[in-house]
Amino acid sequence: MNAGTTDSDPMNAGAGGAAPLSGLRVLDLATLFAGPLAATMLGDFGAEVIKVEHPRKPDPSRGHGPSKDGIGLWWKLLGRNKRNITLDLSSPGGREVLLKLAAEADVVIENFRPGTLEKWNLGWDELSAANPRLVLARVTGFGQVGPYAHRPGFGTLAEAMSGFAAITGEPDGPPTLPPFGLADSIAALSTAYAVMTALAGRDRTGTGQVVDMAIIEPMLTVLGPQPIWYDQLGYVQPRTGNRSANNAPRNTYRTADGRWLAVSTSAQSIAERVLRLVGRPEFLDEPWFATGAGRAQHAEELDEAVGSWIARHDEAEVVRAFEEAQAAVAPVHDVRDVMENEQYRALGSITEIEDEDLGKVKMQNVLFRLSETPGAIKWAGRAHGADTDEVLTGLGLDPAEIAALREEGAL
Repeated sequence: MNAGTTDSDPMNAGAGGAAPLSGLRVLDLATLFAGPLAATMLGDFGAEVIKVEHPRKPDPSRGHGPSKDGIGLWWKLLGRNKRNITLDLSSPGGREVLLKLAAEADVVIENFRPGTLEKWNLGWDELSAANPRLVLARVTGFGQVGPYAHRPGFGTLAEAMSGFAAITGEPDGPPTLPPFGLADSIAALSTAYAVMTALAGRDRTGTGQVVDMAIIEPMLTVLGPQPIWYDQLGYVQPRTGNRSANNAPRNTYRTADGRWLAVSTSAQSIAERVLRLVGRPEFLDEPWFATGAGRAQHAEELDEAVGSWIARHDEAEVVRAFEEAQAAVAPVHDVRDVMENEQYRALGSITEIEDEDLGKVKMQNVLFRLSETPGAIKWAGRAHGADTDEVLTGLGLDPAEIAALREEGAL
């Protein structure tokens, strides 16, 4: 099924062209959450993704979060556009099947602790011998080398170690962790990019390579110039709540009808428009108002000016006035608002698809729009092992061989 359900859906622009990653084969051996999400992103744009799960230990994401009729809803999103097989990689039969799959694949994504694939004789030496053009993406908490490499690693630890938690929260409060998989999601985006970069390299050299993705590193990258600030100035960014150390006013403000709005003034011209809008043009004459850093040092005064004006108007009035002034404002949405938001609707950001278990389901659409070769959601996450026989038959195994693998416990 194409992403989106109508011809007017902008996600369907140019529909009919071949998917840009059509013909790319990906083996998803990973769990929770960065590796599998990277594979999902590749599958959304046409890659053939085979999800490999342990026969007796399904991907834990099937049981994460709310479920309906015993079916995990997070899995429906994370497992979309993937065929599902079961395989015990530690068994002799499972190892042989994995090598057969790798011989025909372009990419393998895994997130076992370093040394685990090697223990099963499925490390880079064996995989690259089976397929010299293979790209192996290894996604772990701390990377393949270093004193932490063999520690259990999750996104939460990356959010703590990278410096994110240290700058998040109120100044007099504790470091704050995000209530969702932020580090995993950023690592997934980075892994998908790394895989495509490695494949571009393969186009030049003819050989594959290993991607070493440590979840602690993309998180560090998106935090911006903290390392160079510290290196050159000894500056350690503090917790500032919703305020920014780089500009002001920047905060959330409550309207007269009890709604919350976010205001940003990263650009000097926007800051000037906001203060004129709220009836405080005298601030523009202050020497400190001329720079973002100067304004940040006077955040209390600016917050009072903006917040008191917003508090006298309802949400619709504030948004309309900001739009007319060409100033930056956005409502603070929860998921109920997101589902009804006119801009998300215009972009087709939420789509509805048919699911074999749940009927019609809504979820995020593919990540971006391509005018000629758009992505598509063909199906939501499938049942554990749903495609095992079909995939193995495609490898040339006959029913007796498949039955023998099941008897061995490899499937």
